[in-house]
Amino acid sequence: MQQIAVLPYRAASPAPDSQIYILLITSRGTGRWVIPKGRPIGKLPPHASAAIEAEEEAGVLGSACPTSIGSYRYRKRRSSGASIWTDVEVFPFAVTEELDSWKEQHERERRWFTLAEAAQAVDEPDLRALIGSFGTREFKAATQVANIMDVVADKTGVNAMFAWFQRLLPQQGNFFELFEKQAGTLVAGADALARLLQGGPGKAEHIREIEEREHEADNITREVLHSVRKTFLTPFDRAAITDLIARMDDAIDEMQQTAGAVDLYEISEFEPEMRDIAAIIVDAARLTAEAMPLLRKIADNGARLHELTERIVRMEGHADEIHAAGLKRIFKEIGEKDPLQFVVRQEMFKRMERVVDRFEDVANEIDGLVIDHS
Repeated sequence: MQQIAVLPYRAASPAPDSQIYILLITSRGTGRWVIPKGRPIGKLPPHASAAIEAEEEAGVLGSACPTSIGSYRYRKRRSSGASIWTDVEVFPFAVTEELDSWKEQHERERRWFTLAEAAQAVDEPDLRALIGSFGTREFKAATQVANIMDVVADKTGVNAMFAWFQRLLPQQGNFFELFEKQAGTLVAGADALARLLQGGPGKAEHIREIEEREHEADNITREVLHSVRKTFLTPFDRAAITDLIARMDDAIDEMQQTAGAVDLYEISEFEPEMRDIAAIIVDAARLTAEAMPLLRKIADNGARLHELTERIVRMEGHADEIHAAGLKRIFKEIGEKDPLQFVVRQEMFKRMERVVDRFEDVANEIDGLVIDHS
């Protein structure tokens, strides 16, 4: 059997190291903790089917990323008594709203767990591994700040008695903190963009938040550039530092441009493909935020960083496919009947694709750092 599922999540704050919570529900048959899942629905894309299951089983709305994070297998007991293997493909689902009432409200319990608690609560080993690899908490120990003497001692075996020499060296700047802070603006901006493209009330507030996040990102970028100029000893090549922060700033700039197009053209309804790309943007921002603290010990975290960047690149390719499919569909539907509206929609698709492209640029910059320093 084949099933689709969502992993509903939310973060305590936009901060890169913010605690991530996972929503689990109880199974109707056994009462064990599971994630919302079901069979694919008609011709709907898998992630769209999974989003419907999230609403019906858990009473949550949000953005389902079209790119899955993996799959797991479990034995499903049938009415005949047979227990057969079922493969479940899992899609990240950024929760934006919890409903007060929903279809299976009286049949299930729902509860928010921390990542560690959620991993322990589920029975399936593969699902436990998926949950455990989803957030940044498990990498916290690997992302503590390492000073220059720690690096020297690790690489050369120099005795710690020479640590006093560090006091004679110029300061390294607060680049890591600024990278992580910038990632926080990306997460917050992506969340606001996803809410904007869901339609409904609050459009002006969502646009304003994206604009404010873009201003915050500009300030952080200026602070990084100022630090590069005044800092003698930097953790990476100066060009690599400025390129990385600039690519991150480009991503939030493109989000602001997209929100500006919504405001300029007074768009109130959005294509399902646009919402799918927005969900990809949300997940790309989350992965970027997870990667930033790992740069503190890049040699130790090279494998994980490459895994994160590979996922972002894969999502960018998926977004290209969605973009092409969306354009083809609206051209057939409104291309001849309403050319002006087609041009507006085409512009929106182009701007959203650029956001994902900028996240791919960020991933490439991180890969370059891994190659140079691991």
